[in-house]
Amino acid sequence: MDTLRIHFFNVLEVFFIANNTKDALINGQIKASQVLVIGPNGEQMGVKPIADALTLAEYAGFDLVLISPNANPPVCKLMDYNKFKYEKNKKQKEAQKKQRENNLEIKEFRLSPVIDVHDFNTKLKNVRKYLEKGHKIKVSIRFKGRQMAHTEIGRDVLVKFANELTDISTVEAAPKMDGRSMFMLLAPNK
Repeated sequence: MDTLRIHFFNVLEVFFIANNTKDALINGQIKASQVLVIGPNGEQMGVKPIADALTLAEYAGFDLVLISPNANPPVCKLMDYNKFKYEKNKKQKEAQKKQRENNLEIKEFRLSPVIDVHDFNTKLKNVRKYLEKGHKIKVSIRFKGRQMAHTEIGRDVLVKFANELTDISTVEAAPKMDGRSMFMLLAPNK
């Protein structure tokens, strides 16, 4: 009874490890009795017992990596596992980078109708960086209290902001009021 329980927990452990790791099983982790071995250059080396496949991999200086565990027999390949993992991570990072480039978003910058010159130039510099990356920019001004009586001051600030960026952007939506806020949308030049 105890040997049955130990065997059950060993099988359960192998199953748990195989399902919770994103990495492929390598060398001694492979529990199949026979595997189809593929060489480092893609050539098929035939179905071999796991001990022979491990000896072959060790002799060639490679790792035995389980590629397709659900096939009958399971498929293993001789390769440098660390190099494989490195290239896989590199491809994944490249894919994430391309996805970020494709998911350009609208960045929002808030100004004030009474903004000082230095603050204006700092916001201008930050907006310029995002426009060069290809993002669209929403520039808004929030009016407080008595500032609502002089919305033309805010419009002048937005127009001046857009004029400073005419070399790298175009005004996609002219300044317009929305409640207590005025906003405009800038798009990068193609």
